[in-house]
Amino acid sequence: MQFSERISRISISTTAAVVQKADKLRATGATLVDFGAGEPDFPTPDHIKQAAVRALEENFTRYTPTGGIGDLKEALVERHARDFGSNYSVEECLITVGGKQAIFEAMVATLNDGDEVILPVPYWVSFLDIIRYAGGNEVLLETDEAEGFAVRAEAVEKLITPRTRMIVVNSPNNPTGAVVPPEEMQKLLAVATRHNLLLLSDECYCQCVYEGPPFSLGNSKDCEHLLIVGSLSKTYAMTGWRVGFALGSTKLLANMLKLQSHSTSNPTSIAQKAAVEALRAPQDCVRAMLAEYHRRRDRVVKGLRAIPGIECTLPRGAFYAYPNISAYLNRDGLADTAALAGKLLEEAHVAVVPGQAFGTHQHVRLSYATSLGQIEEGLRRMATFFARF
Repeated sequence: MQFSERISRISISTTAAVVQKADKLRATGATLVDFGAGEPDFPTPDHIKQAAVRALEENFTRYTPTGGIGDLKEALVERHARDFGSNYSVEECLITVGGKQAIFEAMVATLNDGDEVILPVPYWVSFLDIIRYAGGNEVLLETDEAEGFAVRAEAVEKLITPRTRMIVVNSPNNPTGAVVPPEEMQKLLAVATRHNLLLLSDECYCQCVYEGPPFSLGNSKDCEHLLIVGSLSKTYAMTGWRVGFALGSTKLLANMLKLQSHSTSNPTSIAQKAAVEALRAPQDCVRAMLAEYHRRRDRVVKGLRAIPGIECTLPRGAFYAYPNISAYLNRDGLADTAALAGKLLEEAHVAVVPGQAFGTHQHVRLSYATSLGQIEEGLRRMATFFARF
């Protein structure tokens, strides 16, 4: 059988591969500490689950409009307006099967072969493959670890060419936890507007910020050059429900909807009703989870920095640490971070994601969306593992 050229441009998600390896090892009876998957360990709050139960009881199990039910769109733009001061209409909102689908549809809908996308490094693993699948060429913007992996509008503008079509920014960032300051985000949007580009702002973790209030570019009121993509997965511990969204110009969303109509059709009806409840109910659960993530962040960073040779930039948001482990590379078979992550899993039974997945070669990613008990055990195992070298 022959396969398409476009499918050869991409590979399986590295984070998914780490999860698969961890599951195989777990199946043998091994007790793992899993810092791999970027998934909240909290259960979906009860009031959200009960909304899904009510939807089942009311037989809300049929097809819905492809781009989401009206109640959910209204709830989303209302919540976004309350939290960030935005002013989107229901027509400027699209509900998708997770935030990843919104990114995929946006890139496929806007990129032609050879178009360039400016992508800061480190980047979330799927950005690169989606760009390539859509026929685009990534233009990588290297950021400085010493500056907290800061993304600067001035540096972005220097990379713009006649082929540039899109700028991607992910703040808070996966994998580093870096947060782009609001004023710099506004400068990035100004660059996109000046050069007639689309700024894709991935705000999946926008509610998970540790210093200062959450921020969204949606308060800029610029729909023509801005597309906001997000998800309920991380904010409400709803990863398996698969509810994401896009906010932007009606023209762009219409083309994204066209693709959605021939791929997934509507997001799951029951999940949409649960999402309405998540957005309209009091947000106490969001604040409680954030407070716990904050405690975990402080413990993880302190523990990593206590291991000789490991450096770790303080994450300002999301729930990832991105330590620099270069002091341990090129010794005893640890040729790169993939080899180190593999040996750490096999010998210490600790799962992390190698930095190659995110475009760097001196780091691994740890998700601290797990209990403090697991964090303590994981840090103990890592300290013992690295002490051997």
